[in-house]
Amino acid sequence: MADEAQLSPYVFACEGGLVLDQPTFKMQPGMALELENFEPDVRGGYRRINGHTKWNSNIVPQTSSSTEKVLMSAFFDGNNKVIAARGEKVFEAASGSGSWSAIDTGRTSAGKYTHHRYNLGGTEFIVWADGANHATKYDGSTVTDLNATGAPANPKFVTGFKDALFFAGHSANPEEIIFTAPFTDSDFSTANGAGSIRIDSQVTALFPFRNELIIFGEERIYRLTGNTVADFVLQPITRDIGCLNGFTVQELAGDIIFLGRDGLRTVAGTEKINDVELGTISGNVKELFDDTDVDEFESTVIPGKTQYRLFKSVAGSVESTITGVIAVRKQQGFEFSTLKGVKPSSTDSFTAQGETFVLHGGYDGYVYRQESGNTFDGTNIIGRYRSPDMTMGDAGIRKNFQRVIINYSPTGAINSDLFLRYDYESPAAARPAAYPFDSSLVVALYGSAIYGTSTYGGQSNPLVRQPVEGSGFAVAMRVVDNATSAPYTLKGFQLEFDAGARR
Repeated sequence: MADEAQLSPYVFACEGGLVLDQPTFKMQPGMALELENFEPDVRGGYRRINGHTKWNSNIVPQTSSSTEKVLMSAFFDGNNKVIAARGEKVFEAASGSGSWSAIDTGRTSAGKYTHHRYNLGGTEFIVWADGANHATKYDGSTVTDLNATGAPANPKFVTGFKDALFFAGHSANPEEIIFTAPFTDSDFSTANGAGSIRIDSQVTALFPFRNELIIFGEERIYRLTGNTVADFVLQPITRDIGCLNGFTVQELAGDIIFLGRDGLRTVAGTEKINDVELGTISGNVKELFDDTDVDEFESTVIPGKTQYRLFKSVAGSVESTITGVIAVRKQQGFEFSTLKGVKPSSTDSFTAQGETFVLHGGYDGYVYRQESGNTFDGTNIIGRYRSPDMTMGDAGIRKNFQRVIINYSPTGAINSDLFLRYDYESPAAARPAAYPFDSSLVVALYGSAIYGTSTYGGQSNPLVRQPVEGSGFAVAMRVVDNATSAPYTLKGFQLEFDAGARR
């Protein structure tokens, strides 16, 4: 029972992520009922996400219509430029304001591209496939179609495995995988070691993982082991689960994540030799995947944050209304949040010389770099957090709230609002006005700067004491960020209250 004789503190850390499958009485106070444009931080808490800015200020040239989306956005470390496809052409450009240069033309009826970077004979290459034309390789100066005898005419998927290129998704045989001879990217002669294999499901993705090639089908998953056609072995991982969209497949922290019929799953090798474990990771947010058209989904990873992002792009929808999913791998499992206001048509994530490039192409014809800036290319990022409804252990005691102590980690100026909502947001309950949650009260550690003016040098994990008003049998906290703020992390809260009467 609450102590009615003195002020009582109630402390909780922000952890657990977005949880949508539990009643509020079962939820831990640090979990979230709403967590939009905040990412679970691997160092603890919920961090307001970074924004994105244009990779190049010029639009990727169109072929025939301004509605053409960017079908490929890939970083090519061979020349430190981005490769972008739009309409019937492929272009490249450096970051900044230089023009896009056409490097491949006449790609009739191209769909979304897959690509693969590799080194052959000391030369860096990138190869791409679009599901309608021959695959093409590029070494930074010369574009070459892979159209030799035996080559697939219109592959949709391309990757590398065991010093060969593997192709799938060609319309004539959607269940077939074709591969080149070892140590080549254009020799399809079976006499030299090229060949093909077939599975009993339409291929939806190819993904090399450790010493295996994971082959995803619509209803099956296989793994290919071995080194050449002489000893390749195809084994089923599961015959009951498949991948709905190959553009959702990513490697993250030693796992492969993909979208199945029941949400996000992993294919993880365990310590047992040749043992593979299948697991669903998105049970807490399963409703985010219900009744959704997955054809235009895109995904990417941010390795330094052990973060996977799934973008639920829908053609014709307004970008600000598009909701995606963020999944962060932590020691105790995955934590989730939602990402709203980003609508990619293509993605890429690549680390070169210690720097990670997270890119996406847009339906508007531009290429953007994520994890850059504090806005979505000039549009404010709307961040929202809501805690569960907390009773402090006794739903029958009314609590009179006096103060909230906020523990957070700022990186710059903050402009947000803090709300307290009582009794499950009942219309009859008190609804205090917003309390300013900003950085003006955080003093600098040195110099004359304060966070209201200059943000450098402030406390890294300040405690802000905010007097509040109102009472209720349960309380929930909201943080709403509708203005331009630098990223900051909500670490935890302390609620101070005295006990009132029992209901």
